[in-house]
Amino acid sequence: MLNQDALSVLDTLEIEVPSWAYGNSGTRFRVFSTPGSPRNVFEKISDAAEVHKNTNLSPRVALHIPWDKVDNMKNVAKFAQDNGVDIGTINSNTFQEEDYKFGSLTHHDARIRQRAIDHHLECLEIMNQTGSNDLKIWLADGSNYPGQVNLCQRQDRLQESLKAIYSQLSKNQRLVLEYKFFEPAFYHTDVPDWGTAYVQVAELGPKATVCLDTGHHAPGTNIEFIVAQLLRLGKLGSFDFNSRFYADDDLIVGAADPFQLFRIMFEVLRNGGMDRKTGVVFMLDQAHNIEPKIPAQIRSVLNVQEMTARALLVDQGALAKAEKENDVLEANQILMNAFYMDVRPALAAWRETKGLPADPYRAFLDNGYMEKIASDRVGGTAMSWGA
Repeated sequence: MLNQDALSVLDTLEIEVPSWAYGNSGTRFRVFSTPGSPRNVFEKISDAAEVHKNTNLSPRVALHIPWDKVDNMKNVAKFAQDNGVDIGTINSNTFQEEDYKFGSLTHHDARIRQRAIDHHLECLEIMNQTGSNDLKIWLADGSNYPGQVNLCQRQDRLQESLKAIYSQLSKNQRLVLEYKFFEPAFYHTDVPDWGTAYVQVAELGPKATVCLDTGHHAPGTNIEFIVAQLLRLGKLGSFDFNSRFYADDDLIVGAADPFQLFRIMFEVLRNGGMDRKTGVVFMLDQAHNIEPKIPAQIRSVLNVQEMTARALLVDQGALAKAEKENDVLEANQILMNAFYMDVRPALAAWRETKGLPADPYRAFLDNGYMEKIASDRVGGTAMSWGA
């Protein structure tokens, strides 16, 4: 079913996991606690390392600053390496300070804009210390009412701020700009869609790209079209994988619409996004409210792997022939045949040849790690969303 060419592609699949996925999380109504929740960045990394140990899919951990900041970030990088993983994307935070109530990089007050710029320069220094190559910027900047702000001026200020940050990137570092069509601002968001993000990064230069979060779109948006367009333009920097029913739900990827995940991965494969030269980074961005954290991350990376495997089964030659012949139903049938193929037995057998458990999810649940951390991590303050 999965030939050697397909397995070779799967061998290259890597999915960053986010440090914040392992702490306590919730909604604006309540943050729920979980036994064994990490109390510091080192325990977050230990939990993330468990995902990689069981799946061999997640060799990097993304950090959020200042949530994961310690006095010596080099120690964080060394701890990660000692546990078999590296530090991945550094994510900035300009949405939890009083100064940023009415904006950060787009604020009309130059003092506040400079504070936000300085925070990003601090993130770049942390990247230098940890070996990270990507600075991801997501902005809560926006407005709630018509007339509240000058929309064009805010775009100008955003470009000016981003240029100040971009100018400090080192040779191998990138700026990755994320978009979100609403929330927490309700009338307008300064970076609401891929087009706005593209316009901003295109003006910056080749080391600036776009991050596509699968939960950050209006209902009915054709996300795979955006994937194809950004790949075509050479500006797809990274994914933030999650799943949503209504808004930015942060559920495990593929939970709400497995077929959408399949379609996305097919467009990635068909348009060269798996080629390392494109620089596309696959990452999860999930904050689990009620699910056990580590198993939810394992399920997520396995879902991406499974849908990638199915996408690799699409007969692209036959698909191209059907397109040329305008055979609409045949083209769709070719795609659906691959989607409905159960690749799980083949993936399980392949994992065993690599010394991995056939069922990483079940293997983790049975290995006693969750019981151990629940016993060991008593006392102190569990980290949670925003801390």
